[in-house]
Amino acid sequence: MKALLIYLILSLTALQASAQAKQEIFFADVTIYVEGGNYYLTGSKGGNGGPQGFALLESKDLKTWAVPAKATDSLGMILTKGDHTFGTKGFWAPQILNDKGTYYLTYTADEQTALAQSTSLLGPYRQKEVRPIDGSQKNIDSYLFKDTDGTYYLYCVRFNKGNYLYVAEFDLKTGTIKPQTLKRCFEQTQAWEATPNYQSAPIMEGPTVIKLRNKYYLFYSANHFQNIDYAIGYAVADSPYGPWVKYNGNPIIHRSIVGENGSGHGDLFEGIDKQLYYVYHIHNSSDKVGPRRTRIVPVVEQWDEKAGVYRFSVKGDEVIVPVMAKK
Repeated sequence: MKALLIYLILSLTALQASAQAKQEIFFADVTIYVEGGNYYLTGSKGGNGGPQGFALLESKDLKTWAVPAKATDSLGMILTKGDHTFGTKGFWAPQILNDKGTYYLTYTADEQTALAQSTSLLGPYRQKEVRPIDGSQKNIDSYLFKDTDGTYYLYCVRFNKGNYLYVAEFDLKTGTIKPQTLKRCFEQTQAWEATPNYQSAPIMEGPTVIKLRNKYYLFYSANHFQNIDYAIGYAVADSPYGPWVKYNGNPIIHRSIVGENGSGHGDLFEGIDKQLYYVYHIHNSSDKVGPRRTRIVPVVEQWDEKAGVYRFSVKGDEVIVPVMAKK
Protein backbone atom coordinates (compact mmCIF):
# COMPACT_ATOMS: atom_id res chain seq x y z
CA MET A 1 0.00 0.00 0.00
CA LYS A 2 2.85 2.35 0.93
CA ALA A 3 4.58 1.63 -2.38
CA LEU A 4 1.37 2.38 -4.26
CA LEU A 5 0.97 5.67 -2.40
CA ILE A 6 4.54 6.69 -3.23
CA TYR A 7 3.93 5.75 -6.87
CA LEU A 8 0.77 7.85 -7.01
CA ILE A 9 2.54 10.85 -5.44
CA LEU A 10 5.43 10.59 -7.88
CA SER A 11 3.03 10.24 -10.81
CA LEU A 12 1.08 13.30 -9.70
CA THR A 13 4.30 15.29 -9.32
CA ALA A 14 5.39 14.27 -12.82
CA LEU A 15 2.02 15.24 -14.27
CA GLN A 16 2.14 18.62 -12.53
CA ALA A 17 5.66 19.21 -13.85
CA SER A 18 4.53 18.24 -17.36
CA ALA A 19 1.53 20.59 -17.18
CA GLN A 20 3.76 23.42 -15.98
CA ALA A 21 6.20 22.80 -18.84
CA LYS A 22 3.37 22.91 -21.39
CA GLN A 23 2.22 26.25 -20.01
CA GLU A 24 5.69 27.77 -20.13
CA ILE A 25 6.73 30.14 -22.92
CA PHE A 26 9.37 28.86 -25.32
CA PHE A 27 10.73 32.06 -26.85
CA ALA A 28 14.48 32.60 -27.19
CA ASP A 29 16.40 35.84 -27.93
CA VAL A 30 13.57 37.61 -26.15
CA THR A 31 12.47 41.21 -25.71
CA ILE A 32 9.69 42.94 -23.79
CA TYR A 33 8.06 46.19 -24.90
CA VAL A 34 6.03 48.20 -22.39
CA GLU A 35 3.05 50.36 -23.39
CA GLY A 36 -0.30 51.45 -21.96
CA GLY A 37 0.08 49.55 -18.71
CA ASN A 38 0.78 46.27 -20.52
CA TYR A 39 3.84 44.17 -21.30
CA TYR A 40 4.40 42.72 -24.78
CA LEU A 41 6.76 39.79 -25.27
CA THR A 42 8.25 38.48 -28.50
CA GLY A 43 11.30 36.47 -29.51
CA SER A 44 12.61 33.64 -31.63
CA LYS A 45 9.89 30.97 -31.75
CA GLY A 46 10.94 27.65 -30.27
CA GLY A 47 9.95 24.66 -32.39
CA ASN A 48 6.20 25.15 -32.12
CA GLY A 49 5.54 24.86 -35.83
CA GLY A 50 3.24 27.32 -37.55
CA PRO A 51 4.27 30.20 -39.81
CA GLN A 52 7.81 31.56 -39.68
CA GLY A 53 8.16 35.03 -38.20
CA PHE A 54 7.33 36.57 -34.84
CA ALA A 55 4.39 36.28 -32.47
CA LEU A 56 3.47 38.70 -29.69
CA LEU A 57 2.11 37.93 -26.23
CA GLU A 58 0.56 40.33 -23.72
CA SER A 59 0.59 40.50 -19.91
CA LYS A 60 -0.22 42.87 -17.07
CA ASP A 61 1.97 41.23 -14.42
CA LEU A 62 4.91 39.55 -16.28
CA LYS A 63 3.73 36.19 -14.96
CA THR A 64 0.66 35.24 -17.02
CA TRP A 65 0.62 35.83 -20.77
CA ALA A 66 -1.88 35.49 -23.61
CA VAL A 67 -2.28 36.34 -27.27
CA PRO A 68 -3.59 39.95 -27.33
CA ALA A 69 -7.37 40.16 -27.67
CA LYS A 70 -6.95 42.51 -30.64
CA ALA A 71 -4.37 40.32 -32.39
CA THR A 72 -4.81 39.84 -36.12
CA ASP A 73 -4.77 36.03 -35.77
CA SER A 74 -4.98 33.30 -33.12
CA LEU A 75 -1.19 33.02 -32.81
CA GLY A 76 -0.56 36.73 -32.33
CA MET A 77 1.71 36.91 -35.39
CA ILE A 78 3.10 40.41 -35.96
CA LEU A 79 5.56 39.62 -38.77
CA THR A 80 5.24 36.70 -41.15
CA LYS A 81 7.62 35.26 -43.71
CA GLY A 82 6.70 36.31 -47.24
CA ASP A 83 4.28 39.08 -46.21
CA HIS A 84 6.29 42.01 -47.60
CA THR A 85 9.15 40.96 -45.33
CA PHE A 86 12.77 40.00 -45.83
CA GLY A 87 13.92 36.47 -45.09
CA THR A 88 13.25 32.81 -45.82
CA LYS A 89 14.46 31.18 -42.57
CA GLY A 90 16.16 31.82 -39.25
CA PHE A 91 13.83 34.51 -37.90
CA TRP A 92 15.62 35.54 -34.71
CA ALA A 93 16.05 38.25 -32.12
CA PRO A 94 13.31 40.85 -32.72
CA GLN A 95 13.21 44.27 -31.06
CA ILE A 96 10.31 46.75 -31.05
CA LEU A 97 10.59 50.53 -30.83
CA ASN A 98 8.32 53.49 -31.43
CA ASP A 99 9.41 56.68 -33.15
CA LYS A 100 6.92 59.51 -33.66
CA GLY A 101 3.95 57.16 -33.74
CA THR A 102 5.43 54.57 -36.08
CA TYR A 103 6.37 51.17 -34.70
CA TYR A 104 9.55 49.54 -35.95
CA LEU A 105 10.65 45.93 -35.67
CA THR A 106 14.29 45.09 -36.24
CA TYR A 107 15.13 41.40 -36.55
CA THR A 108 17.39 38.75 -38.05
CA ALA A 109 16.55 36.48 -41.00
CA ASP A 110 18.87 34.59 -43.36
CA GLU A 111 21.70 35.80 -41.07
CA GLN A 112 20.99 39.41 -42.02
CA THR A 113 19.42 42.21 -40.00
CA ALA A 114 16.21 43.75 -41.33
CA LEU A 115 13.79 46.52 -40.41
CA ALA A 116 10.00 46.47 -40.83
CA GLN A 117 7.37 48.93 -39.67
CA SER A 118 3.71 49.22 -38.73
CA THR A 119 1.14 51.80 -37.65
CA SER A 120 0.10 49.41 -34.86
CA LEU A 121 2.09 47.74 -32.09
CA LEU A 122 0.26 44.52 -32.97
CA GLY A 123 1.38 44.71 -36.59
CA PRO A 124 1.49 43.47 -39.20
CA TYR A 125 5.07 44.70 -39.64
CA ARG A 126 6.05 45.00 -43.28
CA GLN A 127 8.71 46.53 -45.50
CA LYS A 128 8.16 49.08 -48.25
CA GLU A 129 11.26 47.67 -49.91
CA VAL A 130 12.02 44.04 -49.09
CA ARG A 131 15.71 43.97 -48.23
CA PRO A 132 18.17 43.64 -45.33
CA ILE A 133 19.64 46.69 -43.60
CA ASP A 134 23.17 45.97 -44.80
CA GLY A 135 23.61 43.12 -47.24
CA SER A 136 27.35 43.64 -47.67
CA GLN A 137 28.06 40.81 -45.21
CA LYS A 138 26.31 38.65 -42.64
CA ASN A 139 25.13 40.41 -39.47
CA ILE A 140 22.70 39.31 -36.78
CA ASP A 141 21.23 40.27 -33.37
CA SER A 142 20.31 43.87 -34.13
CA TYR A 143 19.52 46.47 -31.47
CA LEU A 144 18.53 50.04 -32.25
CA PHE A 145 19.52 52.61 -29.64
CA LYS A 146 18.25 56.20 -29.72
CA ASP A 147 20.59 58.66 -28.03
CA THR A 148 19.35 61.70 -26.13
CA ASP A 149 20.21 63.93 -29.09
CA GLY A 150 17.91 61.88 -31.35
CA THR A 151 20.69 60.03 -33.18
CA TYR A 152 20.12 56.33 -33.76
CA TYR A 153 22.82 53.67 -33.53
CA LEU A 154 22.59 50.09 -34.73
CA TYR A 155 24.37 47.50 -32.60
CA CYS A 156 24.69 44.06 -34.15
CA VAL A 157 26.90 40.99 -34.48
CA ARG A 158 29.24 40.45 -37.41
CA PHE A 159 31.24 37.32 -38.20
CA ASN A 160 35.03 37.37 -38.38
CA LYS A 161 36.47 34.12 -37.00
CA GLY A 162 33.89 34.46 -34.29
CA ASN A 163 30.89 36.63 -33.39
CA TYR A 164 31.77 40.22 -32.46
CA LEU A 165 29.64 43.20 -31.53
CA TYR A 166 29.69 46.23 -33.83
CA VAL A 167 28.07 49.65 -33.78
CA ALA A 168 27.27 52.15 -36.54
CA GLU A 169 25.19 55.29 -36.83
CA PHE A 170 21.79 54.45 -38.28
CA ASP A 171 19.42 56.43 -40.50
CA LEU A 172 15.90 55.43 -39.50
CA LYS A 173 14.33 57.13 -42.54
CA THR A 174 16.35 55.16 -45.08
CA GLY A 175 16.82 52.08 -42.92
CA THR A 176 20.58 52.03 -43.54
CA ILE A 177 23.77 52.36 -41.54
CA LYS A 178 26.48 54.93 -42.24
CA PRO A 179 29.30 52.55 -43.25
CA GLN A 180 32.07 54.99 -42.39
CA THR A 181 30.95 54.92 -38.73
CA LEU A 182 31.05 51.12 -38.37
CA LYS A 183 33.23 50.05 -35.44
CA ARG A 184 33.88 46.87 -33.46
CA CYS A 185 32.96 47.31 -29.80
CA PHE A 186 35.54 45.08 -28.11
CA GLU A 187 37.42 41.79 -28.12
CA GLN A 188 37.00 38.66 -26.02
CA THR A 189 38.97 39.56 -22.89
CA GLN A 190 37.30 38.10 -19.79
CA ALA A 191 37.46 34.48 -18.63
CA TRP A 192 33.66 34.07 -18.34
CA GLU A 193 33.30 34.85 -22.07
CA ALA A 194 34.90 31.52 -23.06
CA THR A 195 34.50 28.55 -20.73
CA PRO A 196 35.61 25.00 -21.61
CA ASN A 197 32.14 23.45 -21.31
CA TYR A 198 31.56 24.03 -25.04
CA GLN A 199 34.45 24.83 -27.35
CA SER A 200 33.80 27.52 -29.97
CA ALA A 201 35.25 30.57 -31.65
CA PRO A 202 34.82 33.83 -29.68
CA ILE A 203 31.12 34.68 -29.35
CA MET A 204 29.66 37.93 -28.03
CA GLU A 205 26.07 38.71 -29.03
CA GLY A 206 22.56 39.82 -28.00
CA PRO A 207 23.29 43.53 -27.32
CA THR A 208 21.13 45.99 -25.38
CA VAL A 209 22.24 49.59 -24.77
CA ILE A 210 20.97 52.13 -22.24
CA LYS A 211 22.20 55.58 -21.23
CA LEU A 212 22.31 56.82 -17.64
CA ARG A 213 23.99 60.03 -16.42
CA ASN A 214 25.81 60.44 -19.74
CA LYS A 215 27.30 56.93 -19.54
CA TYR A 216 26.46 54.19 -22.02
CA TYR A 217 25.90 50.64 -20.77
CA LEU A 218 26.14 47.77 -23.24
CA PHE A 219 24.67 44.48 -22.01
CA TYR A 220 25.65 41.39 -24.01
CA SER A 221 25.84 37.60 -23.93
CA ALA A 222 28.98 35.52 -24.31
CA ASN A 223 29.89 31.87 -24.98
CA HIS A 224 28.13 29.67 -27.53
CA PHE A 225 24.39 29.45 -26.83
CA GLN A 226 24.76 25.68 -26.40
CA ASN A 227 27.25 26.21 -23.59
CA ILE A 228 25.76 25.81 -20.11
CA ASP A 229 27.80 28.91 -19.23
CA TYR A 230 26.05 31.10 -21.80
CA ALA A 231 25.70 34.24 -19.69
CA ILE A 232 25.27 38.01 -19.59
CA GLY A 233 27.63 40.83 -18.68
CA TYR A 234 27.99 44.50 -19.46
CA ALA A 235 30.48 47.22 -20.34
CA VAL A 236 30.48 51.02 -19.87
CA ALA A 237 31.59 53.89 -22.12
CA ASP A 238 31.42 57.66 -22.50
CA SER A 239 30.35 57.34 -26.15
CA PRO A 240 28.06 55.04 -28.17
CA TYR A 241 31.25 53.91 -29.95
CA GLY A 242 33.26 53.22 -26.80
CA PRO A 243 35.95 52.62 -25.75
CA TRP A 244 34.13 50.12 -23.54
CA VAL A 245 35.25 49.12 -20.07
CA LYS A 246 33.86 45.75 -19.02
CA TYR A 247 32.51 45.35 -15.51
CA ASN A 248 34.99 43.34 -13.46
CA GLY A 249 32.11 41.56 -11.71
CA ASN A 250 30.82 39.97 -14.93
CA PRO A 251 28.77 37.92 -15.57
CA ILE A 252 25.70 39.34 -13.82
CA ILE A 253 23.36 36.61 -15.10
CA HIS A 254 24.75 33.08 -15.08
CA ARG A 255 23.60 29.60 -14.06
CA SER A 256 25.42 30.06 -10.75
CA ILE A 257 23.21 33.11 -10.05
CA VAL A 258 19.81 32.20 -11.52
CA GLY A 259 20.07 28.43 -11.14
CA GLU A 260 19.43 27.36 -14.75
CA ASN A 261 21.76 26.57 -17.64
CA GLY A 262 22.30 28.72 -20.72
CA SER A 263 20.95 31.97 -19.26
CA GLY A 264 21.43 34.60 -21.94
CA HIS A 265 20.39 36.73 -24.92
CA GLY A 266 17.54 38.92 -23.82
CA ASP A 267 16.72 42.56 -23.21
CA LEU A 268 16.63 45.11 -20.41
CA PHE A 269 13.40 46.99 -19.72
CA GLU A 270 11.74 49.13 -17.07
CA GLY A 271 8.57 47.66 -15.65
CA ILE A 272 5.28 49.40 -15.00
CA ASP A 273 6.36 49.36 -11.34
CA LYS A 274 9.54 51.31 -12.31
CA GLN A 275 11.59 48.22 -11.44
CA LEU A 276 14.32 47.29 -13.93
CA TYR A 277 14.11 43.76 -15.35
CA TYR A 278 16.04 41.57 -17.76
CA VAL A 279 14.18 39.04 -19.90
CA TYR A 280 16.28 36.15 -21.23
CA HIS A 281 16.18 32.49 -22.24
CA ILE A 282 17.58 29.33 -20.68
CA HIS A 283 18.22 25.79 -21.87
CA ASN A 284 15.25 23.47 -21.99
CA SER A 285 16.73 21.18 -19.31
CA SER A 286 20.00 20.10 -17.74
CA ASP A 287 20.75 17.83 -20.70
CA LYS A 288 18.88 19.48 -23.57
CA VAL A 289 19.31 22.93 -25.13
CA GLY A 290 16.06 23.50 -27.03
CA PRO A 291 13.41 24.54 -27.28
CA ARG A 292 14.65 27.22 -24.93
CA ARG A 293 12.50 28.61 -22.15
CA THR A 294 11.79 32.25 -21.29
CA ARG A 295 12.71 33.81 -17.96
CA ILE A 296 12.55 37.29 -16.35
CA VAL A 297 14.67 38.53 -13.45
CA PRO A 298 14.60 41.81 -11.46
CA VAL A 299 17.73 43.94 -11.89
CA VAL A 300 19.38 45.96 -9.14
CA GLU A 301 21.11 49.20 -10.15
CA GLN A 302 23.35 50.90 -7.61
CA TRP A 303 25.26 54.15 -8.06
CA ASP A 304 29.00 53.84 -7.41
CA GLU A 305 29.92 57.36 -6.34
CA LYS A 306 33.67 56.74 -6.39
CA ALA A 307 33.71 55.24 -9.89
CA GLY A 308 30.97 57.51 -11.24
CA VAL A 309 29.01 54.62 -12.77
CA TYR A 310 26.06 52.38 -12.02
CA ARG A 311 26.70 48.81 -10.94
CA PHE A 312 24.21 46.16 -12.01
CA SER A 313 23.27 42.83 -10.48
CA VAL A 314 20.15 40.66 -10.42
CA LYS A 315 17.90 39.11 -7.79
CA GLY A 316 18.67 35.51 -8.66
CA ASP A 317 16.20 34.20 -6.08
CA GLU A 318 13.30 36.14 -7.64
CA VAL A 319 13.32 34.75 -11.17
CA ILE A 320 9.90 34.91 -12.86
CA VAL A 321 8.75 31.90 -14.91
CA PRO A 322 6.24 33.36 -17.40
CA VAL A 323 3.40 31.02 -18.39
CA MET A 324 0.48 31.07 -20.79
CA ALA A 325 -2.94 31.82 -19.36
CA LYS A 326 -5.27 28.84 -19.22
CA LYS A 327 -7.89 28.93 -21.95
